[in-house]
Amino acid sequence: MKTLLKTIANDFSHWNSKMICRAGVIAAIYAVVTWLFGLGGGLAYGPFQIRPTEALTILPLFFPESVPALYIGCILANFFSSYGVYDIFLGSLATLFAAFFTYICGIAIKNHVLKVAIGGIFPVILNAFIIPAVWILAGQPNVVYWVEVGATALTEAVWVYVLGTPLYIAVLRLRERGVKVFTSPVHAAAGASKPAPSAPAENMPAENKEEN
Repeated sequence: MKTLLKTIANDFSHWNSKMICRAGVIAAIYAVVTWLFGLGGGLAYGPFQIRPTEALTILPLFFPESVPALYIGCILANFFSSYGVYDIFLGSLATLFAAFFTYICGIAIKNHVLKVAIGGIFPVILNAFIIPAVWILAGQPNVVYWVEVGATALTEAVWVYVLGTPLYIAVLRLRERGVKVFTSPVHAAAGASKPAPSAPAENMPAENKEEN
């Protein structure tokens, strides 16, 4: 537990410009693509939500900065929701908590299959239980809560697993190839406190050996 808390503290206290830029891009993609699907009939906001941007909720398995990025992106996207402040605040909080728990899975679980399987559960479950409640609070008529829970869980699972799994694999492959846009650097401030290993005597230059 202490190691986990230390990792979380390091991840959210040592950011660099690349992480900030990446967070901005994630938030912008989530907001803009959701807006596009929300045009006309508002498919991104109603029952059976057509919101493929939920595939991005798999990114906290890689990037800690995607947790606040998804939250901000969801807030911006929900400004166009017909469910008003309930969707802006409660709907976005579902995304925030889901992203954080997915991020924890990225730290705690090493197996890639389990990471995706368990990490993806949180956006599915939290959205399934919270979004229908948002509709009821906003006065949407004819909402049968448990029916909508099942429908929301189904559609969310499609975006998270059917689209999110290929996204996870793609990011993983790009990271393994060392593509810098997708790598998460070791936090400089955290690493700076660790002393550099000393070179073995046999690898030291001849002049240093003579001094010793």
